[in-house]
Amino acid sequence: MSLEVILPAGRYVIAVSGGVDSVVLLDILSNKTDLDLIVAHFDHGIRDDSSQDAEFVRDLAKKYNLVFEMKREELGKNVSEEVARERRYLFLRVIAAKYNSSLITAHHNDDVIETIAINLLRGTGWRGLAVLDSDIVRPLTGFRKSDILNYATENNLVWHEDSTNASDKYLRNRLRQKVRNLDDNTKKQLTTLWNQQKELKKMINEEAKKLVGEKLVQSRYFFINIDETSALELLRQVTRGQLTRPQMLKSLYMIKTVRPGKIYQAGGGIEFSFTSRNFMVKMIK
Repeated sequence: MSLEVILPAGRYVIAVSGGVDSVVLLDILSNKTDLDLIVAHFDHGIRDDSSQDAEFVRDLAKKYNLVFEMKREELGKNVSEEVARERRYLFLRVIAAKYNSSLITAHHNDDVIETIAINLLRGTGWRGLAVLDSDIVRPLTGFRKSDILNYATENNLVWHEDSTNASDKYLRNRLRQKVRNLDDNTKKQLTTLWNQQKELKKMINEEAKKLVGEKLVQSRYFFINIDETSALELLRQVTRGQLTRPQMLKSLYMIKTVRPGKIYQAGGGIEFSFTSRNFMVKMIK
């Protein structure tokens, strides 16, 4: 089976965990002569045997004659999915910056649907439906997990199965089998809606830039007199997306009520200062 992946020529850092998804992606991309690849592996230190994954990925990089970068952290068995993901992406972005390259991950179509389901269960806003939409390159989102497994089997690839994937501790694992049992038509409909939501997100971001631009000084009167939904979207633009929704709601309340001369620490490295007419946003980290 062939999985057609089209990427512009250039340098890419590819995140390889050692699981089947990233092993398949690495195999596909390694056959493209116009790509300069760096293999990056992050060891969370969550499992006792995780060092074996690191050695396995190191050997893969050697097999394909590619540069290998890795980092291990002792996050422990009780670390949350969110913290583990944040630490992993921090490492991956550092490596991407080091090589002045784009970052590639092996997320596939089932991952997209799982992430949407998780966000819905957590009470997401509309942006939680436009998942996996960033500067990270994800060339496998058009393929199902079954496609990836078929490719791996037909090409005699070897991979490491993460033992935590069988644990009911993580919400994603509990949802995974339900997503795989969805019929193809349902998956196609969900994928179509996901793509539409990403386009909507792009349009809203563009309109927000037109209204508030890149200015860090904004009119309090303007934010006070528009509806809350619009104000939050514009505030997201002003604060460069550094605040959570609860933090933005509190910040909007401060914009409407706080006295001139006050300074408000909103979290996320964002500081607000106020005059009678305006507020100023300062990035403090």
